[in-house]
Amino acid sequence: MSLQTSLKTLLLGGLLSGAVLPAFSQNVAKTAPKKTAKTAEKTTAGNPVFPGWYADPEGAIFGKKYWIYPTFSAVYEKQVFFDAFSSPDLVNWTKHPRILDTTAVKWAKKAIWAPAIVEKKGKYFLFFGANDIQSDNEIGGIGVAVADKPEGPFKDYLSKPLIDKFHNGAQPIDQFVFKDKDGQYYMIYGGWRHCNIAKLKDDFTGFTPFEDGTTFKEITPEGYVEGPFMFEKNGKYYFMWSEGGWGGPDYRVAYAIADSPMGPFKRINTILAQDPQVATGAGHHSVMHDPKSDDWYIVYHRRPLGDTGRDHRVTCIDRMAFDENGFIQPVKITQEGVAKQKIK
Repeated sequence: MSLQTSLKTLLLGGLLSGAVLPAFSQNVAKTAPKKTAKTAEKTTAGNPVFPGWYADPEGAIFGKKYWIYPTFSAVYEKQVFFDAFSSPDLVNWTKHPRILDTTAVKWAKKAIWAPAIVEKKGKYFLFFGANDIQSDNEIGGIGVAVADKPEGPFKDYLSKPLIDKFHNGAQPIDQFVFKDKDGQYYMIYGGWRHCNIAKLKDDFTGFTPFEDGTTFKEITPEGYVEGPFMFEKNGKYYFMWSEGGWGGPDYRVAYAIADSPMGPFKRINTILAQDPQVATGAGHHSVMHDPKSDDWYIVYHRRPLGDTGRDHRVTCIDRMAFDENGFIQPVKITQEGVAKQKIK
């Protein structure tokens, strides 16, 4: 999976491709600062890390760059493309516009959401939800696109959805792809308060049934709503998800730990939530980790204080840490964000 721990183990508008976007805080100065002989180098990212309305961010590491693949946060009919962002140090971000749009995916018409990405054998596979289907009679679900570079351009891989039906009550959205230690790739996905796990075929064209003959196994923990994510650490499987309503201030992230990616998963605690002094609606996250370091980062969206616009969500990064027993400590959401850190 390259140096990705695309861990879902390891977003707007109008900027030109390749333009470097310094991360900025929510309190933007009304006038540009006067030029000085020398501007102090920026050492922290600031939150949000780049401008624009972006949600559901998938963080990844490819080579010596951090990448973020978010949902463009707008009304469903305008959600017809994905932008991506890359950075060598978590502070300075480059926008890669329209790495995929619905002109390349003929069956996708709207609501393309929550991208998840993995690298395999030099190809980059981008998994996404589309059309927000409400029943098995509609066209849509979870699709796959492929490219030769992390910035695309991506093209439709299957010419049809990978999952286009409800299984175990799970709406086919919010997919995350997890690579286990043995090389097996799993898809973990689901909305409507149900979460499934399935074994992906080696070429990502479908699924391999489990030994009991089933293809989709439900692993829904208590409190689960959407946005699943998994990583492995010290032989334990950490399963994370979002709770609450995505449009409200109480959106949050909880987690569980098990000895297998199949669970069973028992809810342990909330680890990401609003801070009324900083921001609300903190949720739908991913995790980035450089295996050569002890640095862990949670990448998530939240809502600016006092802004009640349904689609006004911004992408942020804060540190994530563990206690001596391996439990995730509650994340402190900040305005300053994380310090500059290159990949080792």
